[in-house]
Amino acid sequence: MTRLSVNINKIALLRNARGRNYPDVAAFAARCLDLGAHGITLHPRPDERHARLSDLDELSGLCRQRGAELNVEGYPSEDFLGAVLRVRPDQCTLVPDQPGQLTSDHGWDLVGQAGLLAPSVARLAAADIRVSLFVDHDCAHLGAARELGAHRVELYTEPYAAQHARGTGGHLLGAFRDAAQRAHAAGLGVNAGHDLSLANLADFLTIPGILEVSIGHALIVECLEWGVGEVVPRYLEIVGHAAAALP
Repeated sequence: MTRLSVNINKIALLRNARGRNYPDVAAFAARCLDLGAHGITLHPRPDERHARLSDLDELSGLCRQRGAELNVEGYPSEDFLGAVLRVRPDQCTLVPDQPGQLTSDHGWDLVGQAGLLAPSVARLAAADIRVSLFVDHDCAHLGAARELGAHRVELYTEPYAAQHARGTGGHLLGAFRDAAQRAHAAGLGVNAGHDLSLANLADFLTIPGILEVSIGHALIVECLEWGVGEVVPRYLEIVGHAAAALP
């Protein structure tokens, strides 16, 4: 079954707006795990405008205590890699974000940026951290992720979500299905994330073999409308139904 990892960056953004630990990032993460979420995702960006590297210690302890996975996303700067190697999360997803970038908006050039990625992946893998690389669905060289030593890729799903909102999501679903098949053929696990929501997740999960979805912005917005106690179980219902429907 696809695992749900809740990205709590937007909770950190609200916290930072007032300079106090309110809302409490770790307490919100614990609430999501209490409701059945399978893991927590945190994406500290270089400017730390929401999630901070210092958040990793408490979240790492929480996830270990609850038997849940922690997925840490980010650009492989030395500061980021040092923090990840210190807390040793279950998974590290490397994302090609530059300082000041508003949000993730593209995947890695797995061939052109191999010189940066290969040593970063090797350092993380040597510490028994599962490594995933953020990629576009139309990346022509998905197999290169395996050659770089990565264990998984995360498909950047914003193009699908945008099409789905216009009522034409089926147009891209086949392309994402093909990307997942190519990744599987290369020996890679497949995760997915970015702008997935209650409205579009069920259709996306008709693609077989999606191991994990990382969902943050939409989930937090939906929590503002319906409450976390309703939203997280609705996501879990979607992933459960998707698993039951697949052959």
